[in-house]
Amino acid sequence: MKRIQYHEYGGPEVLRLEEFQPARPGRGEVLVRVRAAALNPMDIGIRQGRMKMVTGRRFPRALGHDFAGVVEAVGDGVTLVRPGDEVIGAAGIKAAGAFAEVVLVKEKSVVRKPGNLSWEEAATLPTPAITAYLALAKKGRLQAGQSVFVAGALGAVGRSAVQLATMTGASVGGSCRDTAVPEARDLGLAPLVGFDFDPSRYARRFDVVLDTSGRLPLTSAKAMVKPGGRIVDIRPTPAKFVRAALPGPYQVLVANPDRADVEQIVRAAEQGVLRLPIADVVPLDHAVPALAEYERRTGSKGGKLVITS
Repeated sequence: MKRIQYHEYGGPEVLRLEEFQPARPGRGEVLVRVRAAALNPMDIGIRQGRMKMVTGRRFPRALGHDFAGVVEAVGDGVTLVRPGDEVIGAAGIKAAGAFAEVVLVKEKSVVRKPGNLSWEEAATLPTPAITAYLALAKKGRLQAGQSVFVAGALGAVGRSAVQLATMTGASVGGSCRDTAVPEARDLGLAPLVGFDFDPSRYARRFDVVLDTSGRLPLTSAKAMVKPGGRIVDIRPTPAKFVRAALPGPYQVLVANPDRADVEQIVRAAEQGVLRLPIADVVPLDHAVPALAEYERRTGSKGGKLVITS
């Protein structure tokens, strides 16, 4: 079998498409033949070594987390899926390996793929949509009739948050780069602003302020959130955890979804509420140069990069 992997942390030049021997599924594990897999910023950061405290220094390391495919084999104790089932899911942080012909994952990491989604559409959803759902529903406790501001509304997490909040019955505003404002209008955001805006114009207006971009100053978020509201940051750092431990509205999300959370985003996708744009689709054999070029273009401004196998 083939997969994309690397033998040291670094830039895209360390990536290789190589042969590997997939392990047999152990207890509670599922082997999935990958039909499509999608790139996330997290994948780039891990390959660069930004999470080496978690991922360690054992090489080769596989690349990629979000995928859609067909269950090929299951281990002992697996009861929720069986060979032949079409599923979507995400590989674990340490193991990764979705940019491959097959990937081995925990049973709890996969759910059945909605029939109305293509393989490519399904692969784009797991990490960004689950992150958005957890930020809004679990940390933000967003409810119908409330209001949310999404900083970075055109990124994958931001788009997912806008769509999920709208489905909830909340009113949604947001920010994006100035050149993308016309595109963002199609999402129905009100207010819609560039990244450089005056937060005092929206003082105490929002029940939830969600920063997906990392570009919203905390002072701005505090000015915009209502008394008793919540500020949610999806980009954790040690300093942010210290800040979140202090009294106040600021919270940091560490995504640790359970199967019920994944099923929530699958239902939204099945209802046609949740979709993410795709910038390019490339086969696994041509994925290494495509990954390098996508990163050189600074990422997902035009949508997700999807790799098929």
